[in-house]
Amino acid sequence: MLETLRPDPTFHASPRLAMEAPRERIAYTALLSPDASRSDAIAVIDVDPQSPQYGRVIHRLDMPYKGDEFHHFGWNACSSALSPLAGHAFVRRRYLVVPGIRSSRLYIIDTEPDPRRPTIAKVIEPEEIVAKTGYSRPHTVHCGPEGVYVSALGGRGADGTDGPAGIFVLDCETFDVRGPWEIERGPQELHYDFWWNLPRDWMVSTEWGKPPQFEHGIVAEDLLANRYGHRLHFWDLRGRRHVQTIDLGANHQMALEVRPAHDPSREYGFVGVVVDTTNLEASVWTWWREGGKFHARKTATIPPEPADKSLLPPLLQGFGAVPPLVSDIDLSLDDRFLYVACWGTGELRQYDVTDPMAPRLAGSVRIGGIAGRVPHPTGRAFAGAPQMTEISRDGRRVYFTNGLYSRWDTQFYPQGVPGAMVMCNVGADGGLEIDREFFVEFGPDFGAHQIRLEGGDCSTDSFCYPSA
Repeated sequence: MLETLRPDPTFHASPRLAMEAPRERIAYTALLSPDASRSDAIAVIDVDPQSPQYGRVIHRLDMPYKGDEFHHFGWNACSSALSPLAGHAFVRRRYLVVPGIRSSRLYIIDTEPDPRRPTIAKVIEPEEIVAKTGYSRPHTVHCGPEGVYVSALGGRGADGTDGPAGIFVLDCETFDVRGPWEIERGPQELHYDFWWNLPRDWMVSTEWGKPPQFEHGIVAEDLLANRYGHRLHFWDLRGRRHVQTIDLGANHQMALEVRPAHDPSREYGFVGVVVDTTNLEASVWTWWREGGKFHARKTATIPPEPADKSLLPPLLQGFGAVPPLVSDIDLSLDDRFLYVACWGTGELRQYDVTDPMAPRLAGSVRIGGIAGRVPHPTGRAFAGAPQMTEISRDGRRVYFTNGLYSRWDTQFYPQGVPGAMVMCNVGADGGLEIDREFFVEFGPDFGAHQIRLEGGDCSTDSFCYPSA
């Protein structure tokens, strides 16, 4: 009985304490069927170098339906449960909440009693989500101190354009759908990612586009007309009230992943912008709060790379170049290194962001890429490019997969993107090197997307106390 009355040992009060926790031994990776001919799945991968099964898929949990398109799943609970305001003091990091962005269905995956063989605990059907929230196309999952927050990219209606997109909340123990999170929405209509600073009581969210703008692939006319999202939204977290919008400029199309500093005493963060329509470059912006207001500045740019037309998909042949297409960023728990995935050029960049206003390139690896098609160090082919990244808690390993979204994969990589997962080793003072021994291939029937690590990772947990 006492065991159930103690906080989960994988919860940590501060980022520094999380970095000192035991190394991850298991990774969970979302697999999706690119043509929906089979069901999506969660793969369990052995990431313990002392194990004879290291670098192998040790289990695959197939879903009962087809056509879900798994995306950014997350835990039911994390270190945010240590908040003094937590309503669930003894909840455990036990369940994975897995959204189907195309089906609008949610799966609750139980990782106990055997984390190497998870099972389906509950399925939440799209009709219930829409009826109780007014939202569809669930996308990103974050565990908060009193519930599970899920961003949704669509509203009601068959095409998801009837009403704005937003965030809804689940009970983190029963997984009952509570309802939409927003009380005062303000001008926000589009959605993508979100995160927060719990003690400072604010949230930040970003924008992608409406479902018709991404479900069937990128809409070139909308991109060139700057009709995708390009704004940051800031919120009063406890009041659930919109307080400020920052427009990055209409040419900065698709402001996607947002990464606040992990140490809650630091009021800044980063957002990646996929493409500048004036020059095809990608960018990283730093945002911060000062004088009661939020501000944002472009602090790093990544240029496109010229390429022979014969190596380019039809979508890019008229440009004669490959845009970086920054599709994911991730920040180490010590807030020192920001990793930037360039899904177009096939580069994973490491920036030292000790000074968040002046990111300094500290490391880089290349693999895959639209034109480069760089193989794995073993010589094996690698389709796609670095996309979803996940950093170990101690900051010494960076895992990544290679697929973005099935319809987009087809447009940018017509030859196909069979799912794969790779790992980089990080030097003590920075620098990246792809690990030759770790290369997980999921086969031609699956694409690969989000990764979650046993015990938490750098894009899962939010912390309530500063590092001492």
